[in-house]
Amino acid sequence: MSGTRRRVTIVGAAATSVIAGVALLPNWSAGAAVSDDPTVDARTKATFQRLADAVFTDRTNALVDGGRDDADKPLTDGFSGDVALSSGTARTEDATRSALGQRKEKLAEAGETYRDASTTVTLNATRVTGRTAKAEVTETTTLTYARTRGNAPKTTGFQARHELTFTADRRGDWRLTGIRDADQGGLAVNTLSKPAPVKPAAAADTMPNAPRAATTRNPAAAPKTGTTYDYKAMAAYAEKHWNAYNKDYPDFSGRGAGGDCTNFVSQSLKAGGWKHVPGYVYDYTRWFGNADIQSHSFIGVNEWSWFAQNSKRTTPLANVYQMEVGDVLQMDFDKDGSKDHTMIVSFKSGGVPYLTYHSTNTLRRSVASIVASYPNAYYYAYRT
Repeated sequence: MSGTRRRVTIVGAAATSVIAGVALLPNWSAGAAVSDDPTVDARTKATFQRLADAVFTDRTNALVDGGRDDADKPLTDGFSGDVALSSGTARTEDATRSALGQRKEKLAEAGETYRDASTTVTLNATRVTGRTAKAEVTETTTLTYARTRGNAPKTTGFQARHELTFTADRRGDWRLTGIRDADQGGLAVNTLSKPAPVKPAAAADTMPNAPRAATTRNPAAAPKTGTTYDYKAMAAYAEKHWNAYNKDYPDFSGRGAGGDCTNFVSQSLKAGGWKHVPGYVYDYTRWFGNADIQSHSFIGVNEWSWFAQNSKRTTPLANVYQMEVGDVLQMDFDKDGSKDHTMIVSFKSGGVPYLTYHSTNTLRRSVASIVASYPNAYYYAYRT
């Protein structure tokens, strides 16, 4: 949700439904097509989908221990003729897979490896204007942890939306020339996209500032002692609605500079006992949200932080690994003092918190994975 008083809300989410099967795909719009423009039939649409699947499967495989590496032939090399990668996109994907291989090494250093993965891509919508085609797809990926202890999660997964641009060459063959992440956050484990929040120059210096949290392993324990809230209910809500949005609330995903991550966390906190504080929507000392109206503190990243601190509903944690179920983690990607993303801990095992969030819709991603993927971000951990 954008349009906050001083800072833009940076949140995000992926599509909430997937349309599978060529027969159910939408028709191409006429657009600005002319008589000599290439035609796109059901077979071509299906090939668009298969190529997208290959692109994101190749990326995911680059993270799997013992999976395809740079020396192996990527799946995208199997496409030629009517639909294939452009030479520029092929080079970009080579570099992306190489960078993801380096991320795999960093994850291994943090104690996290994946032994298997599954990626599928479905085509949600297509449109064409002249010799340019746009394909909107949803990627669904599950990664299986190589080693788990006790009751630790066996898998982590996410859904992400992407827009692919295909351009027809002189022969009428389609070449994939561009890939854009359609989720504001872009916080998926197999993407290198860096969130680019648009923030106004004005700073809210008078607002309460949360202290940054360290990211080192094995900090001093900080067990939860309060019983004011139902933390199991918070986690249950988050894991129920991570990719099935609650229709009792608005869905802010895909709305310009806004999205759904803080809205989602606020819903989870409300499910665990946080009570409304009615009032003016712009007043960060108020907090409320339902299907009809939401305070900016309910849906805004920074506004939520201001409310949480001012209301004393949260206390800061010194280290991200001290978080327990129901605690909240925020990130400032570009370290400018304005927070960009909000997540909630829905599981903890072996001293590792696992985050569930929207932007991109993600279930049980370890804090180790997030820190390894974004080592230069600022982190803010809140005990709820």
